[in-house]
Amino acid sequence: MRHQKHRQGLGLKKEHRIALLANLGASLIKKGRIKTTLAKAKALRPFIERIISHAKRGTLHDRRLALSRLRDEDAVTLLFNEKAMMFAKRNGGFTRIYKLSTQRLGDAAEMALIEFVGADEPGYNKRSKGKKAAAKKASPKKSKKTEAAEAAAEAPATPEAPAAETKE
Repeated sequence: MRHQKHRQGLGLKKEHRIALLANLGASLIKKGRIKTTLAKAKALRPFIERIISHAKRGTLHDRRLALSRLRDEDAVTLLFNEKAMMFAKRNGGFTRIYKLSTQRLGDAAEMALIEFVGADEPGYNKRSKGKKAAAKKASPKKSKKTEAAEAAAEAPATPEAPAAETKE
């Protein structure tokens, strides 16, 4: 059966599409964020996420598979040595696509930014309890009176103006 076998054709022949995705993927790995058309960004997302999954496993076979798809040795080295650690705790969703409001001037194509989701961002792990629980755990809310008292205690004591000396 051929269920869920659809891929974005992008109006290109197979060889051209594979080369395009390899170049876009290598650029994304090197720069972290690229601006392209929305259709190309949507086609790039599953392509690059599979390669990142290979990088997370990190075996020699996975490195060779990534190199055969990306065709850029520097990008593969960067991906396996640095970027894979960034996504070690993440199970998927390594990229994010932002639709841009502007269109390309030449052909009015919809433009988009595709970038990696940072591991240091809050809520990066889907299994975490969420932003509210993390914020509650990190710092309990203080009343305004408590904050003012702490600020007064931490402020250095300013010397008062000396009283006017009288002649004796």
